Amino acid sequence: MEKGVGISSQIVNRISKAIYFIQDNLNEKLSLDEVASKAHFSPYHFHRLFKIVTKETVNDFIVRKRVEKAASFLLHKKDLNITDISEKTGFSSLSSFSRAFKKFYGLSPAEFRKESPAKYSKICKTESKNGEIKTQFEQYICNVNNNLKWMQMNAKTEVKNIPELKLAYIAHQGKMDAIGGVYNRLMQWAYPKGLMQQEDLRMVTIYHDSPKITDPDKIRMSACMTLSTDVKADGEVGVKTQLETKCVVARLEIHPKDFQQAWESNFVWMSEHGFKRADKDPFGIYYNNPNEHPEGKCIVDLCIPVE
Repeated sequence: MEKGVGISSQIVNRISKAIYFIQDNLNEKLSLDEVASKAHFSPYHFHRLFKIVTKETVNDFIVRKRVEKAASFLLHKKDLNITDISEKTGFSSLSSFSRAFKKFYGLSPAEFRKESPAKYSKICKTESKNGEIKTQFEQYICNVNNNLKWMQMNAKTEVKNIPELKLAYIAHQGKMDAIGGVYNRLMQWAYPKGLMQQEDLRMVTIYHDSPKITDPDKIRMSACMTLSTDVKADGEVGVKTQLETKCVVARLEIHPKDFQQAWESNFVWMSEHGFKRADKDPFGIYYNNPNEHPEGKCIVDLCIPVE
């Protein structure tokens, strides 16, 4: 997450904790007082600092996250009807959900579900000349078989439990290709503490938003490193534990340019093999530094949590 003018890394980390709380509790009624308490600020100061850090008000952020989560449910949870989705994303009524969703995507939830089957459509938000937000649908998969063939040629895919991970992380909001700079800051923090010499050290990227749903400048990710010892939060670096998670795991050795294809194909593999995505964030576990690979490739597990 980028720092605003005059905002310390400690404040950014405290705001990040509140954002994680919001994300984990979108189905609940979220008051400003409660959210502010998670960052240990008064509601007045929290509201001001939150907008400086995120460029959105607290309420706008909550509504956007609810709408985006609803869009994800419409794509991936075909067993949920629209009323169920409205309740699970914290809207007070079906009418308020429909109004917020159409304002954001330019379509009603029913139209969105009808026009955007998860296997065949890529969703992107664009603005017309008069500023009206609308949704465009672009076909990005020729057919399911091509993606399955790509996975067969390039990945070893299995369903397994990823053990609990203790993580140090820096939150990032913005363009996905800027995550490298965030990892550089994380490693600069870790080196003097001896954490880069840990046995079985892994870097882990957690994707809190989908580029199919969220505007590029608002995409949230966490740049993480695994921990084998207890470490305290420090400045912009937070610590958390990711519990053991059942995942579709694709082990790949690929160039960075192939990541979009890999993620899309992994989601197709998940769907075609009868697995349902869980309400948890996908993540990648990295096993090498691509700069040290003879072909500049990443050795990575792409992990999609499933029910």
